[in-house]
Amino acid sequence: MVSAGETWRIDVDAAIPAGTWRALHGINKGPLAPGGIVNVIDAQRVLHLPWTRLHDCHWPVPDVVDMHVVFPNAAADPALAASYDFRRTDRYLAAVRETGAGIVYRLGESIEHEPDPLHVHPPKDPERWAQACLGIIRHYNEGWAEGTHFAIPYWEIWNEPENRPVMWTGNDAEFFTLYATASKTIKAQFPNLKIGGPAIGNSGEMIAGEFHPSAFLQAFLSRCQQEQLPLDFFSWHCYTSDPTELASRARAIRALLDEHGFQRTESHLNEWNFLPANSWEGLTKSATPQARAAAYDAMSGPPGAAFVAAGLMTLQTAPVDVANLFHGECGGFGLFTDAGVATASYHAVRLFSELRETPALRQVISPLAITALAGFNESATQGAVLLSIAAPGPHECLLSLRHFPSHGEGELVISRHDVQSSPVTEARVSLHEGTGELPLNLTGPGVWLLKFRALE
Repeated sequence: MVSAGETWRIDVDAAIPAGTWRALHGINKGPLAPGGIVNVIDAQRVLHLPWTRLHDCHWPVPDVVDMHVVFPNAAADPALAASYDFRRTDRYLAAVRETGAGIVYRLGESIEHEPDPLHVHPPKDPERWAQACLGIIRHYNEGWAEGTHFAIPYWEIWNEPENRPVMWTGNDAEFFTLYATASKTIKAQFPNLKIGGPAIGNSGEMIAGEFHPSAFLQAFLSRCQQEQLPLDFFSWHCYTSDPTELASRARAIRALLDEHGFQRTESHLNEWNFLPANSWEGLTKSATPQARAAAYDAMSGPPGAAFVAAGLMTLQTAPVDVANLFHGECGGFGLFTDAGVATASYHAVRLFSELRETPALRQVISPLAITALAGFNESATQGAVLLSIAAPGPHECLLSLRHFPSHGEGELVISRHDVQSSPVTEARVSLHEGTGELPLNLTGPGVWLLKFRALE
C-alpha cells in the first residue's frame, strides 16, 4: 500500500502478456420490466452480454419463466401442448434474444418472502415435473407447440434449495430426488444439453482463507457422485463486499468439484453482487425504509460500481466458466432504476465490456487499493486500462505505459471514461522509447476506462 498523500503508480507493460480477456459479464433477468411499460433492450444490447440467466424474472410477482406459470396445472398431461401457457414467457425470451445474450434457463420457481409461499414446495410428482421440463425444452429448442429454435444450451434445476423456506419448503432428500429425477430424464431425452444446478446460495464459509463447504453442498455432490447423476455445470452464488472473495470461492469450489470426480463439470457463479458492509441487515424484512434505500443506493451507485468492476477483473483469472451478476433488470439489485435509467453499476459493466475491443491482456502493476486490467489489440497500436478504486476521496495517480507502441516514438491520445457518464476528456502524451506517463486525479469510489491510441 502507499501512504496518504503519496502518488499511486499504475504501470502497464505492453510487452508482457497476461492472458486473454474473458466475457464474464453475464446477468440475471431479461430486458422486459414487470408491467409491460419499461424495457431496456437497447441498453442491454450495448453491453454485449454473453449470458442471461432466467431467475426471479418479473419479481416480486413473476408471471414468466417459472414452472407454475408455464405449466400451471401440476396434474396436467405434460405431453399435451394445451397443458402449457407459453405466451408471456415467449415474449420474454424473445426480448433476451434481441439483446444478443445466450440464455441459461432456470427450471423451477422464484423466491417467495411471503409467510405462506405458494410455489416453492417439492413437486408432488417429480416424474411429471420432469416431463413438463421436457415440454419446455422442446418448445424453446425444437419448435414444439408453436415454439422456437433458440438452441438454449444450459438448463438449471431449481435455485437455492438450501434457502428455506423462501426457496424450498422440503428437506434435502426431497430435493435430491427431484434433481436426480429431472437430470436423468432430461439427459436421456437431450444428451447434448448441459444440465446442472443447484444454484446454491450458501456454499460454505471462508475462515482464515480456508473454505469449509456446507453440509448441503457436500451431500449434493456425494449424491451426484454415487448415482452418477448428470452435472454438466455446478452453479453457486456469492454476495460480498470483498471482490477478491469471488475468486477465492471459485478456486475452492473448483477444487471441491475435482475432488468429487467432476473435473469436467463447469463452474457457474450465476448470482453475485455487492453486499454493503458485508451484511444483509439493510435488505431484510426488518430493515427500515431508510436503511433499505441506503443499501440499494450503495449497490447501484459508485460503491457498487467499483465493486462490480473489481469483481469482473478479479474473475478473469478465476476458475469459473460462466458468471451472472444479479441482476440486469430494473429495481433493487439491478442495473437500472424502476424508470429504466442506467445506474453507475450499469456503466461499470459497460466499461468492462468495452475491453473486448482490446482483448490481449498485458501486465499491469498497481497498489492494492486499485484493481486494474489492461489490454491491447493485436498490433499493440490501441489499448485500454480499466481502473476501480473503492476508497473514498481524491487520489493522485500516475499512469505509466511502457513498450507502446512497438516502434517506440510518437504521441498517444488517451481518452478518459467513467461511470458517471461525464463528458469524455482527452489528453496527449509523448512517447520516448515506448514509454509515456499521464498524471491522473481520480475521486473514489469510482471506475474509469482509459483508452489510448498511437497517432500516425
